[in-house]
Amino acid sequence: FEKIFKNTVIENIQRKSKYLILVFNNHLYCVIHLGMSGTLHFIGLKKKTTNLSFYGSQILPEKHNHIIFRFKNFKLIYNDPRRFGFFKLVENSSKLRDYFSNYGPEPFDKNFNISYIRSKLNHKSKNIKNYLLDQKFVSGIGNIYASEILFNSKINPQRSSGHLSQEDYKNIIFFSKKVLNNSIKKGGSTIQNFKNSNGRTGSFQKHFKVYDREGMKCFSKNCKGTVKKKVISKRSSFYCDICQKV
Repeated sequence: FEKIFKNTVIENIQRKSKYLILVFNNHLYCVIHLGMSGTLHFIGLKKKTTNLSFYGSQILPEKHNHIIFRFKNFKLIYNDPRRFGFFKLVENSSKLRDYFSNYGPEPFDKNFNISYIRSKLNHKSKNIKNYLLDQKFVSGIGNIYASEILFNSKINPQRSSGHLSQEDYKNIIFFSKKVLNNSIKKGGSTIQNFKNSNGRTGSFQKHFKVYDREGMKCFSKNCKGTVKKKVISKRSSFYCDICQKV
């Protein structure tokens, strides 16, 4: 790993789903996933330490600094206490495409359309909540946003994917974009300790319509429903018992 990257230049930084991709001048790529607890730290000559990841700390941890990229005027350090993250070398653009070939389009991708959804979900028995979390179907939707998307779409998370209508497809596409756009504008969702690269917490959690609102009244106009919680495939799902009937 060290010999391959020594004296190379990072020409670009890209993203695919929840992965970072470093593009090097020798046609190599480095795919990075932060896992559950991974953080990247920038240590410059003037600015001592800046955490580039979730937690916004200005202090470099003493332990679990697994990878150090040394540049002329700064260092980039990868820290990961739980070691779920990884750095993977990919040798060329063809192998990079192959690496991500099993990942579905992102919600903002033009290929995430009615034709695509119909081809993937038609006659399938797996529930729609699990499909939204399946990176092979659509890349980048997490548990919180799957619940919010399905509430806005008026689709029960337990609904069989093969029983969805074309109108349901349209709603899933529309609200996937809308919910994620709203969250991005509000800096993401801070449930426990999420912070952006500037150390600021997100505020989208203040606008949740169902997630983490078990037992509360539904926000839909003229709806007398109550938000329920159900564990689906070991993940908490929240939905209105009136708006989102199976």
